[in-house]
Amino acid sequence: MSLTDKAIEQIRELIRSGALPPGSKLPPEPDLAAQLGLSRNLAREAVKALAVARVLEVRRGDGTYVTSLQPSLLLEGIGGAVDLLQGDAGALLDLMEVRRLLEPVATALAATRISDEGLAEAKRHLDAMREARDDVEQLNAHDAAFHRAVVAATGNESLVTLLEGVSGRTLRARIWRGLVDGQAAGRTLAEHEAIFNALSRRDAALSQAAALLHVGNTEQWLREHLDATPVTSETRAKPVK
Repeated sequence: MSLTDKAIEQIRELIRSGALPPGSKLPPEPDLAAQLGLSRNLAREAVKALAVARVLEVRRGDGTYVTSLQPSLLLEGIGGAVDLLQGDAGALLDLMEVRRLLEPVATALAATRISDEGLAEAKRHLDAMREARDDVEQLNAHDAAFHRAVVAATGNESLVTLLEGVSGRTLRARIWRGLVDGQAAGRTLAEHEAIFNALSRRDAALSQAAALLHVGNTEQWLREHLDATPVTSETRAKPVK
């Protein structure tokens, strides 16, 4: 570990141990450095790194605070990291695998917990998808919003943030799909309607199956249209066409 990494770990340990709970204010930089046996420069670099990771919040003129440490805050960086994988066909397929593993199970859980309001929200986006079937960007925007509404019904903030990060990266792929495949809109609508109908019946098994079919079809289409082979180090280096 570099000296900066060690400094970061020391501050993280203070937070983990409860010495610096969520919302608490860090000691002034000189005091923090002395407490941890660090130079002021190392303490400053560690604080900057943890602020980028949303663990700490630097408030100008006030000081540095531990954030709420909520999953939605700490995990939101996944989406940004995933965006850096643009152009890597192997990474895109890896992400689709992750989505296929998580989203059907999340949809099944949502079926057991979704409220009438949650169903109404999902239906609103489904109706908007039907009206936007000739507008690829709008279709895909409501497609993503439909899935957000479904996963949000689980009440699991970590799961919502993880899937949002993964699905955000595949949005462009879905737009591309709609542009080059004239039948994609109709198939996508039918798959979403099947998911919504299963959710309306509060049928977890049927909801999981419908979501698995939807994500699996998207993954299969990508594999065919990216002209992909089984993911290897060579595949990972292959650019998206």
